[in-house]
Amino acid sequence: MAPHFVEPIPARLLMWQRVREYAVPPSMIENATARRAVGDWAGACAAARIDVDLDLRAVRERHGTDLASRLRADLRRLAPDLLRWHMPRTTPDGRLRPGLTLCLARYGTTSRVTPRLVVRTPPAWADADQRMSLALWEGPGDSAPAHHPHPHPDRRFRLDLHRHLWDGTRVGELADRCWAPQAPSAREWCEPGDDGPPHPPEHWAAEAELLLRADGLPPRGRFTVRLGTRSHGVFELVAPDDGHAPAVRPVREVPSAAADLPVLPEAAARPLPDLELLRAGLIRADRLHPLVAQALSARGSVRPSPPREVRDTGPEASPGTDPHRVDCAGEVHRIALRDGRLTAVDHEPAQLAREELLMALGGPGLPCLRAIDAIHRSPEALPAVRERLGHGDVTGALAVVEGLLGPGAVLREGPLRDALEAAVAGRLGHGLFRSGLVPVHPAALVADPGGRRPRLDRRLPLVLRRKRGTRTRPRAGLHF
Repeated sequence: MAPHFVEPIPARLLMWQRVREYAVPPSMIENATARRAVGDWAGACAAARIDVDLDLRAVRERHGTDLASRLRADLRRLAPDLLRWHMPRTTPDGRLRPGLTLCLARYGTTSRVTPRLVVRTPPAWADADQRMSLALWEGPGDSAPAHHPHPHPDRRFRLDLHRHLWDGTRVGELADRCWAPQAPSAREWCEPGDDGPPHPPEHWAAEAELLLRADGLPPRGRFTVRLGTRSHGVFELVAPDDGHAPAVRPVREVPSAAADLPVLPEAAARPLPDLELLRAGLIRADRLHPLVAQALSARGSVRPSPPREVRDTGPEASPGTDPHRVDCAGEVHRIALRDGRLTAVDHEPAQLAREELLMALGGPGLPCLRAIDAIHRSPEALPAVRERLGHGDVTGALAVVEGLLGPGAVLREGPLRDALEAAVAGRLGHGLFRSGLVPVHPAALVADPGGRRPRLDRRLPLVLRRKRGTRTRPRAGLHF
């Protein structure tokens, strides 16, 4: 019988699986939803770790009551946890795409520049807490933070044409505007030829038509699509007349002004990760965001599953359980939580006190105490703790640590303590960035006399020296 080879799971889907597990924890969804239900949009943003950098009173004074009312209505419709769910991310860790300014809504006025509601992510060196910020972009000369690397809205990442990805009242449109290719067509789409994908997705025509009309262009024209890390394709909408639906056709000869053409947003050019995860069996429907699961189940993309009030945040141990067993003195002893601490329950307190003193003086100690010390320094759940810390979920990470070691545990030197201290230092770095005290990466402060680029000297970190010293720098894969 011939062997059957199982196709490996793409790294991209494994990354999205971790993102869906850790990036938007259930507690964040529950808190943000509860505050949004009572009209507290600012509280919902705080629950989703989104800072608000706009003043509605100042907006009304500068732009009038009409624009301020539209902005307030959009803020009340905003589901910040849903926005975080659909934000662009980078491989391989699935963190938020750093240094991004993403447009959520545009407000047409009689002025030359259209104000826009935007969400910003901090640069990579200050994104340890994975926070975002809301602001109103009013043009190139507005009060955008000068220390932000890209304060202007990005043309590739814009959600003003995809409000269903952040507007809680329009999330039902997700079922009609999302897509996930089957295996053969997905391979063709991901590996374009010289002229782009052999068969562009059918929905590109409708999305491109919306894009052209939103930019004030004719509904039939050319646009560009980012196909890969260093490849772009030029396409055009063609139709015999206005009575026929337009079709997408690749342009063989790329025009010289291709950079000035409209760019199809990543939300339209990339498949929905949730559908791909469901079809690959990497996630259950009840693990999706409730609004996403409701929209997909309404179309029949997923089967409705019974709701779960609370999801597991990690292994927890109660005083009546014994999660660890150790071979000690020829017997199997138990290690469990007692009175808020991880304790060797099969030893007398006086014996444990003597053995702990012996270990403090450099002695070997009992196997049970050595096992407890190893668990405190590097527990089995350390990867889950690091994943939560990497996505800014400090509360969830501490809940896992308390469930393993107890609330009365004292952290000891080791990988666990290093991970928690790095998270605290990262939050301090984000605070310095927000305040403007450190506008750029500390390594960039070592600049040449003209202030253009950091010098490659020994004060520059080794990682940055290698990155700047190579002619071709590897780019992180970007997935929406």
